[in-house]
Amino acid sequence: MLRPTTLTASRTDDPHKFRRRGVLFVLSSPSGAGKSTISRMLLEADRTLRMSVSVTTRPIRPGERDGVDYHFVDLPRFKEMVAAGEFLEWAHVFGHRYGTPAQPVDDILASGNDVLFDIDWQGAQQLHQLAGGDVVRVFILPPSMEELERRLRARATDSDEVITARMARAASEIGHWDGYDYVLVNDDAHACFRRVQTILEAERLKRSRQTGLIGFVRKLMTPESSA
Repeated sequence: MLRPTTLTASRTDDPHKFRRRGVLFVLSSPSGAGKSTISRMLLEADRTLRMSVSVTTRPIRPGERDGVDYHFVDLPRFKEMVAAGEFLEWAHVFGHRYGTPAQPVDDILASGNDVLFDIDWQGAQQLHQLAGGDVVRVFILPPSMEELERRLRARATDSDEVITARMARAASEIGHWDGYDYVLVNDDAHACFRRVQTILEAERLKRSRQTGLIGFVRKLMTPESSA
């Protein structure tokens, strides 16, 4: 399912022109727990973050735009992309297939931007296996299962049968919470967004990502610098 590639890039958003490795920032949650809302808020607030647009075989919903919300394809085309190794990760979800195309992610990193992923635990696990330390995984929990069901019903887009299936899947997805680097409870979208934003900023500043720091420190330690 995974294309062998190196998902690292660098950017120069520091006043000292340090290079740093790009961040692959994953947000996951059960359907209705708020990851899509938090994702939109992050993208609006951060011009250096770009969304990875998934490919899916599910039908387009009212108000969605092909190429913006998802790349909508039929099953034969999806299988062709799998066979050609075009996905970083892909999975079956509610009878449909979803996958992350590799080339757009490479392009985003090459442009000096970080990448935001709105994917489930299966995709997060596959991406981590591929890119390791470049991946930051955040899982968002609902405050309660009752509140999660209320949010799903408030959407008024799914039948009772679909909501029942989503609730069952939610319980399964929550069981994978310990496979993430950070776990947050979304009691309030704005408060949760601020915590997610803090995580992203802290991860960007990690020493392991500051690839230009070694050269800067060496220059500080030369006799010329201390003179």
